[in-house]
Amino acid sequence: MKVVVKPIEMISYTNREGVPRPVKFRVESEDKTFLTIKVDKVIQTELEKYAGNRMYKFRCQSIISGTEKIYEIKYEIDTCKWILYKI
Repeated sequence: MKVVVKPIEMISYTNREGVPRPVKFRVESEDKTFLTIKVDKVIQTELEKYAGNRMYKFRCQSIISGTEKIYEIKYEIDTCKWILYKI
């Protein structure tokens, strides 16, 4: 996987414990168009602390442009921002 660290627009829901669950996101590509990706499967979820920032890290699987890919997205709890971290 390659580290990309791009901000994304996310549709998610939150369970009763307050943990977000990604459903679908949109990311801007190099040619300034938007690509919408449906999260097919969340493989792993973990809470991590990076430089004092609490984040949820999700390892997910989706079909992107006809190819099944595994990627990581992160949710910053304090700022409520979603990031495509690795793909």
